[in-house]
Amino acid sequence: MTEDKDKPRRSGQQSREDLRRLLAAKQERKLRAIGQRDRNAWFGLGMFGLVGWSVAIPAVALTALGVWIDARHAGPYSWTLMLLVIGVGLGCVNAWFWISRERKEIETQRHEPPKEDLHDTD
Repeated sequence: MTEDKDKPRRSGQQSREDLRRLLAAKQERKLRAIGQRDRNAWFGLGMFGLVGWSVAIPAVALTALGVWIDARHAGPYSWTLMLLVIGVGLGCVNAWFWISRERKEIETQRHEPPKEDLHDTD
């Protein structure tokens, strides 16, 4: 028993299918672009702010903790400096997480195959 995909197609049928795929891909790109209109400069500024805050908050919080520890318990090492470095490191890891998550989402949308129209009949 031969399968349908093993049958040779007529050139008109094949070109119609190619045209349908091309139009479906264009329609999908257009709909995706319409859905992402607000992801312009404001989205970029928001992402820039998110990255900045995700680095700044741990750095400032741990630096404040280091200042408090140095004021209470004087020692040979500067807790302020150590916790500042740790805070910046944690903030950078946090920012990397957010950026990689957004990049993965954009890549998934970009490489998503076009959806077939179920109501299309020939």
